[in-house]
Amino acid sequence: MKKILVVDDSKTVRDQVRGILEGAGFAVEEATDGEEGLEKIRAHRDFAMAICDVQMPNMTGIAMVEKLKTDGIIPALPVVMLTTEAQLSLISRARQAGAKGWIVKPFKGEHLVAAVQKLTR
Repeated sequence: MKKILVVDDSKTVRDQVRGILEGAGFAVEEATDGEEGLEKIRAHRDFAMAICDVQMPNMTGIAMVEKLKTDGIIPALPVVMLTTEAQLSLISRARQAGAKGWIVKPFKGEHLVAAVQKLTR
Protein backbone atom coordinates (compact mmCIF):
# COMPACT_ATOMS: atom_id res chain seq x y z
CA MET A 1 0.00 0.00 0.00
CA LYS A 2 1.44 3.36 -1.03
CA LYS A 3 1.86 5.92 1.77
CA ILE A 4 0.97 9.57 1.23
CA LEU A 5 2.00 12.42 3.55
CA VAL A 6 -0.64 15.13 3.98
CA VAL A 7 0.82 18.41 5.30
CA ASP A 8 -1.81 20.98 6.28
CA ASP A 9 -2.43 23.08 9.39
CA SER A 10 -6.20 22.48 9.08
CA LYS A 11 -7.37 19.29 10.80
CA THR A 12 -10.57 19.48 8.74
CA VAL A 13 -8.59 19.40 5.48
CA ARG A 14 -6.29 16.62 6.73
CA ASP A 15 -9.32 14.55 7.74
CA GLN A 16 -11.03 15.18 4.38
CA VAL A 17 -7.94 14.23 2.36
CA ARG A 18 -7.31 11.18 4.59
CA GLY A 19 -10.88 9.94 4.03
CA ILE A 20 -10.64 10.37 0.27
CA LEU A 21 -7.22 8.73 -0.08
CA GLU A 22 -7.84 5.86 2.33
CA GLY A 23 -11.08 5.19 0.44
CA ALA A 24 -8.96 4.90 -2.72
CA GLY A 25 -6.59 2.38 -1.09
CA PHE A 26 -3.73 4.61 0.08
CA ALA A 27 -2.18 4.80 3.54
CA VAL A 28 -2.01 8.34 4.94
CA GLU A 29 0.26 10.02 7.44
CA GLU A 30 -0.21 13.62 8.56
CA ALA A 31 1.87 16.66 9.47
CA THR A 32 0.58 20.00 10.73
CA ASP A 33 3.14 22.31 9.10
CA GLY A 34 6.15 22.38 6.80
CA GLU A 35 8.65 21.75 9.60
CA GLU A 36 6.86 18.61 10.77
CA GLY A 37 6.39 17.47 7.17
CA LEU A 38 10.08 17.93 6.44
CA GLU A 39 11.05 15.99 9.59
CA LYS A 40 8.75 13.09 8.69
CA ILE A 41 10.03 12.92 5.10
CA ARG A 42 13.65 13.02 6.22
CA ALA A 43 13.03 10.33 8.87
CA HIS A 44 10.86 8.01 6.75
CA ARG A 45 11.89 7.74 3.12
CA ASP A 46 8.92 5.47 2.31
CA PHE A 47 6.37 8.08 1.20
CA ALA A 48 5.11 7.68 -2.36
CA MET A 49 4.25 11.39 -2.46
CA ALA A 50 3.28 14.41 -0.36
CA ILE A 51 0.27 16.72 -0.54
CA CYS A 52 1.02 20.09 1.01
CA ASP A 53 -0.78 23.33 1.86
CA VAL A 54 0.99 26.61 1.08
CA GLN A 55 0.17 28.92 3.98
CA MET A 56 1.04 27.28 7.32
CA PRO A 57 2.69 28.42 10.55
CA ASN A 58 6.39 27.72 11.26
CA MET A 59 7.25 26.78 7.65
CA THR A 60 5.21 27.32 4.51
CA GLY A 61 4.59 24.52 2.06
CA ILE A 62 6.74 26.15 -0.61
CA ALA A 63 9.63 26.55 1.84
CA MET A 64 9.27 22.85 2.67
CA VAL A 65 9.43 21.93 -1.03
CA GLU A 66 12.49 24.15 -1.52
CA LYS A 67 14.27 22.39 1.37
CA LEU A 68 13.33 18.98 -0.07
CA LYS A 69 14.92 20.02 -3.36
CA THR A 70 18.06 21.24 -1.56
CA ASP A 71 18.21 17.89 0.27
CA GLY A 72 17.98 16.05 -3.06
CA ILE A 73 14.68 14.40 -2.07
CA ILE A 74 12.89 16.10 -4.96
CA PRO A 75 12.43 15.01 -7.75
CA ALA A 76 12.21 11.46 -6.33
CA LEU A 77 9.30 12.47 -4.06
CA PRO A 78 6.41 14.04 -5.98
CA VAL A 79 4.71 16.91 -4.14
CA VAL A 80 1.33 18.44 -5.01
CA MET A 81 0.28 21.71 -3.44
CA LEU A 82 -3.34 21.74 -2.16
CA THR A 83 -4.28 25.31 -1.27
CA THR A 84 -6.72 28.19 -1.47
CA GLU A 85 -3.96 30.26 -3.10
CA ALA A 86 -4.12 30.84 -6.85
CA GLN A 87 -1.44 33.51 -7.33
CA LEU A 88 0.68 32.83 -10.40
CA SER A 89 3.83 33.95 -8.55
CA LEU A 90 3.29 31.30 -5.86
CA ILE A 91 2.49 28.62 -8.43
CA SER A 92 5.64 29.52 -10.36
CA ARG A 93 7.79 29.45 -7.21
CA ALA A 94 6.38 26.06 -6.21
CA ARG A 95 7.04 24.62 -9.68
CA GLN A 96 10.60 25.99 -9.66
CA ALA A 97 11.11 24.28 -6.30
CA GLY A 98 9.93 21.00 -7.79
CA ALA A 99 6.20 20.74 -7.00
CA LYS A 100 4.47 18.51 -9.56
CA GLY A 101 1.01 20.01 -9.28
CA TRP A 102 -1.28 22.66 -7.80
CA ILE A 103 -4.85 21.91 -6.70
CA VAL A 104 -7.05 24.77 -5.49
CA LYS A 105 -9.42 24.28 -2.53
CA PRO A 106 -12.27 23.53 -2.55
CA PHE A 107 -11.43 20.47 -4.63
CA LYS A 108 -13.18 17.37 -5.94
CA GLY A 109 -12.09 14.09 -4.39
CA GLU A 110 -11.90 12.33 -7.75
CA HIS A 111 -9.45 14.97 -9.04
CA LEU A 112 -7.23 14.48 -6.00
CA VAL A 113 -7.30 10.69 -6.36
CA ALA A 114 -6.52 10.95 -10.08
CA ALA A 115 -3.50 13.18 -9.37
CA VAL A 116 -2.23 10.84 -6.63
CA GLN A 117 -2.68 7.76 -8.80
CA LYS A 118 -0.86 9.41 -11.71
CA LEU A 119 2.09 10.55 -9.60
CA THR A 120 2.50 7.29 -7.67
CA ARG A 121 2.51 4.88 -10.63
